[in-house]
Amino acid sequence: MTDWVIETQQLYKSFGTTRAVDGVALRVPRGVVFALLGPNGAGKTTTLRLLMGMYIPDAGEIRVLGGPPGAARQRLGYLPEARGLYRQARVAELLVYLARLKGLDARTAERRAQAWLERFGLADWARRKVHELSHGMQQKVQLAATLVHDPDLVILDEPFQGLDPVNVRLVDEIIRELQAQGRTVLLSSHQLHRVERLADQVALIHRGRIVEHGPLTALRRRYMQGRIAVRLAPGGTLPADLPGVVTAQPAEEPQSWYLQLAPQASPQQVLFALVQAAVPLEGFEVVQPSLEDIFLQAVAGQEPVLAAA
Repeated sequence: MTDWVIETQQLYKSFGTTRAVDGVALRVPRGVVFALLGPNGAGKTTTLRLLMGMYIPDAGEIRVLGGPPGAARQRLGYLPEARGLYRQARVAELLVYLARLKGLDARTAERRAQAWLERFGLADWARRKVHELSHGMQQKVQLAATLVHDPDLVILDEPFQGLDPVNVRLVDEIIRELQAQGRTVLLSSHQLHRVERLADQVALIHRGRIVEHGPLTALRRRYMQGRIAVRLAPGGTLPADLPGVVTAQPAEEPQSWYLQLAPQASPQQVLFALVQAAVPLEGFEVVQPSLEDIFLQAVAGQEPVLAAA
């Protein structure tokens, strides 16, 4: 039996005449990195706030860590997209205060706050006030506040904003460490190439509805576009009329091509035809659709389809 950390059924939420969440059904198993993605205004942040108990749904059911929203607040860490730090507070004191609100005793809170400040390279800024920190530093303080109480479920809304490449890599490492410890990470970001490196499962939301939901590997198979990348040896020539190939377009690298296959053609057939034609090859691979490819196809005017994980 799957241990679901998050379960929602037919979740609805409207603001005036605008329906922000329209029948959302999600299941997030324990120990995965789960990405909730969608265009601006799709309902991502509203869904996250419903999970947090910050909004009350108009209809539907929510279970988080086995209970209703809010019941497991001490076991949950939430990084909001909008920064919510007290600007006049000193960094270390703020982290200790927030950790105490999550139920930690003073000594443990101080120890954990110091550990996270060191991990994020902020130990020398512990006595400084929040408003004295740069945008990226404040983002790291907020990440530390999200993690300081050692939560079982971590919800991160745009965690990479304001971070340089070094700190983006650090956040990647921390997310992987959390997963290795058996914790669950729910991630929302517009930076799809970064999400793609981390996510095991994905839900795509569009106009308040889930249009795709499942393991990223399964979504890639579903959105395979029949494309092949071919790299020829120097001096090699691509035949003009390959069986099963609809179009051939030059790729970025010299002597490289993208081949679009006909619906019934297979990569094996094309490879066989190239070998039969004595075409010298240095590379031949099936092109996997990126998360961005899947995202664009799923939200480009398609009717919402809920696919079970």
